[in-house]
Amino acid sequence: MHTARVKNTDDLFQLLQSGPAVLVSVESTQGSVPRGPGTWMAVRGDQLVGTIGGGNLEFQAIAEAQARLGGSMGMDVLRYPLGPSLGQCCGGVVHLRFETVTQADSERLRSRLSAHYTPVALFGGGHVGHALAQVLARLPFALAWIDSRDGIFPAELPGNVVCEHSDPVHQAVHDLQPGSRVLIMSFSHAEDLDIVAACLQRQRSQADLPFIGLIGSRTKWASFRQRLLARGFLESELAQVTCPIGVPGIAGKEPEVIAVAVAAQLLQSITP
Repeated sequence: MHTARVKNTDDLFQLLQSGPAVLVSVESTQGSVPRGPGTWMAVRGDQLVGTIGGGNLEFQAIAEAQARLGGSMGMDVLRYPLGPSLGQCCGGVVHLRFETVTQADSERLRSRLSAHYTPVALFGGGHVGHALAQVLARLPFALAWIDSRDGIFPAELPGNVVCEHSDPVHQAVHDLQPGSRVLIMSFSHAEDLDIVAACLQRQRSQADLPFIGLIGSRTKWASFRQRLLARGFLESELAQVTCPIGVPGIAGKEPEVIAVAVAAQLLQSITP
């Protein structure tokens, strides 16, 4: 069977414009499984949006969803043991929810599916910021993209990316969603310093920013460290800032390379 596969919620809503689809989502799991609760895919004919992990589990789920498109419109949860009967050796159990959805369900689905996304605040719309936004938009993140300049953001954005103009830019830190991972790469070191200071100030009062990452070199951080100490922050507070950002061992300086390294670091920060 030939399938056309796309990945994000915007593609799901576009698919629903053509008619009903069956949304297949991981309701719960036991033991070793390909994907966790909240993972989903949508099936309409031979069109697929998303994935629940591939393999024979997904093949069987697609067949079940296609059969439901022409029949029952109800919602059911089916149990799939990942053993010999599925030709898989994970050994766990996946419970899949099957439900027929239409375009009328779009807003409800947007709220439900986005609940599984980790909030990220990206300060800076430069070359690296643009490359990083493109990468994060395809990953399980809800991205708030913030800059103090006008005309920085692209005209079209995925549904999990929201742009914000803030001048002064560091004021946006106050309104970040709790649990946000913060990435700082504005066009000026002065702005970067103010954003870092605002994040550390918020940490003092709320302690709800699990990751604060600053683009730059060790030399830049040494300079920032002295300035932040002069503003009254403690060494223990400065230890909450990661600079340089990106997983170690990737030496490339191209925006796309930095974007992949930083995205990988963020994924590590949300891994249980």
